[in-house]
Amino acid sequence: MSREDVVKNIESDFFLLKQDGEEISFNVSDYEQKLGGDYPYLIKMINFEILGKKPGVAPPSIKIMRQMELIDYEPASDSGHFRFYPKGQLVYSLMEDWASEIALNRFGAMQIDTPILYDWNHKAIRSQGESFHERHYSISTPGNKEKEFVLRFAGDFGLFCMVGDANLSYRHLPLRIYEFSRSYRYEKSGELVGLRRLRGFSMPDIHSFCPNIETAWDEYKELYRNYADLADVMKVDYAIVFRVVKKFYEDYKSQIVEMLRYSKKPGIVEVLSDMKHYWAVKHEFQGLDSVGGACQTSTVQLDVEDAEKYGITYTTPDNNQEGCTICHSSIGAIERWIYLILEASQKMEVPQLPLWLAPIQVRIIPVSEKHVNRAVEIAGILRKKKIRAEVDDRNETVGKRVKLANNFWIPFILVIGDNEIGKDELTVKERGRPKNRVVKINNFVRLIRQKTKGMPFRQSTLPLLVSRQPIFYG
Repeated sequence: MSREDVVKNIESDFFLLKQDGEEISFNVSDYEQKLGGDYPYLIKMINFEILGKKPGVAPPSIKIMRQMELIDYEPASDSGHFRFYPKGQLVYSLMEDWASEIALNRFGAMQIDTPILYDWNHKAIRSQGESFHERHYSISTPGNKEKEFVLRFAGDFGLFCMVGDANLSYRHLPLRIYEFSRSYRYEKSGELVGLRRLRGFSMPDIHSFCPNIETAWDEYKELYRNYADLADVMKVDYAIVFRVVKKFYEDYKSQIVEMLRYSKKPGIVEVLSDMKHYWAVKHEFQGLDSVGGACQTSTVQLDVEDAEKYGITYTTPDNNQEGCTICHSSIGAIERWIYLILEASQKMEVPQLPLWLAPIQVRIIPVSEKHVNRAVEIAGILRKKKIRAEVDDRNETVGKRVKLANNFWIPFILVIGDNEIGKDELTVKERGRPKNRVVKINNFVRLIRQKTKGMPFRQSTLPLLVSRQPIFYG
């Protein structure tokens, strides 16, 4: 029986699962009436993800990412691939650092790296890969044009081959491995939408290799909690969707409810009559944009098939060989997180990025040329304190330079004039606050550190003086 025949015979039931375990069944004809006005974000997700209703308008993040000189389409590449300007690369790198913090420090995974190119005739890779419906880039080598290779469209291939070759004992399990995997999927051209749907993306993946279902569930729940924390700190709107085989749902419903309680929100559950993929249960955090679209970010999948395909076994205490249960998981494509953060800004009264992600956190504007040296001095102090600061020394009026800073959503603006020469005080204009305030430099540093506590930091690679920075867009 073909995969298409298997999928065709599988039936789905949908319902809302509350944090107290109550279920509200619905179908595509009555979901709005059943869910009422209490769950508007879930209705948006169902419209887009389950029913395929498209917004019909371009998400504003496409315009924002270009105007703010973050990211743009790369016309010299295939569709769905992007160039990252210095500010966009900084945001990307900070997101990568945050993903690594979750994987390596919070979850205690080991980091690896594997190739992006694989032999399509490798039995296990092809068996797993065919579930993606031929959405891959095919490549032939100059020396053997008959042999087909594919660019990986998930981080599993090299990792599973690596672990399949390893000698594992029960003492090594659960084995947690992290890879920041650059991946490629040949999405249909009509589906490509900015950073929401693209063909080249970066996936911070964590896989846990476990001796049994019980241990795998413990890993699953720990991953879920970490990803829920991530979604909350990013301040993006999201809906939770579980997809689970009926028998597994009956056995483990209480643990799914426990996870929903942690997130303090209900979830949509799709119960499948039988398995149609390698997983028995999975969930997704579906991020919601500002125009009615949705996209998958973090996900965890309980894989009960791939260990056998790749020969991933471990030695039991009585010296037998057993197959692992695998928790696949991804923190979510970095590009999609950036997309959702930009979209979330459009729901704010004053659009802005989280302070720790702002490419420039402080722009200093000297009133005249004689104030430039003091502005540079203050910028140097702030940079030494791990604050991204720059000086707008261009020959424009103060008002115009303030306006230009606001166009780039710069969180803090400092205007340096005669009053700031030889003093330890700054006049601070904070984005979103109507009134300026006067604070000492040390107190200003303390304010920013308090607002960015616990988050990664990287210094800007742009020149300190704005007059020396190239214009990448516009």
